[in-house]
Amino acid sequence: MAGRMVVGSAALTDLVRPASAPDPAGGHRTLPVAPELTGLLPNRGLRRGSTIAVATGHPRRSGGTSLVLALLAEASRAGSWCAVVGVPTFGAGAAAELGIALDRLALVPNPGPEWATVVAALIDGVDVVVTAVPAAVSASVANRLAARARQRGSVLVPYGRWDGADVTLQVVRGVWEGLGSGRGRLRRRELTVSARGRGAAARPKEIKVWLPGAELTRVIPRAVTPAAGRPVAAGRLRPVASPKHALADDSHRGALTLVDPA
Repeated sequence: MAGRMVVGSAALTDLVRPASAPDPAGGHRTLPVAPELTGLLPNRGLRRGSTIAVATGHPRRSGGTSLVLALLAEASRAGSWCAVVGVPTFGAGAAAELGIALDRLALVPNPGPEWATVVAALIDGVDVVVTAVPAAVSASVANRLAARARQRGSVLVPYGRWDGADVTLQVVRGVWEGLGSGRGRLRRRELTVSARGRGAAARPKEIKVWLPGAELTRVIPRAVTPAAGRPVAAGRLRPVASPKHALADDSHRGALTLVDPA
């Protein structure tokens, strides 16, 4: 995977200019999401100008990151620019497997003390901005960023606790599929996701979704000749598109943009 590191405050300006240019998805007020997630959102998609929070849950590795990736995938595939701020462990390979176009994805792994400034700059020109929420964020800063997203028509996706979001999504349960009695392979996870919010989203909702979806994960039989005395498993789990092949596909080709605001 090719990548480039852009340094300095000018880097964000250079990044948001192409993101602000007209694109096929730019004229739509609602960006698409996977069909399985439409029932959680009042507009059946990511409404421009809205704040859609994803609660981290306890423990933090509860499926929240998978949910964030699933929220981005369809919008990215349709041509939108996305940014992820403050998530140094973000997996570009997993993002590519879900269909997120890496040439329209900006990563700011460590925004530093200027977190709010970095997020605000990205809101100015990027369609969907995901950001991990620092431990101490004042209500005034959160309100200013949400107001900026409304003005600019960006979708702000805080990953963590965020009071006042239009919709808050949270994984409340997760069950893996694929493991049997002492054998097997993890195939996919069934997540129970709750949604609550304001206005049209005031009525709580809860749905079950499979992540990855059935179109991304399947069991492919092995077509190999067994060696003498060595048993061969009936099937082997493989991703339909590995990170390497996903990047080789024309729809995902391009450099992953890494931004260092220092």
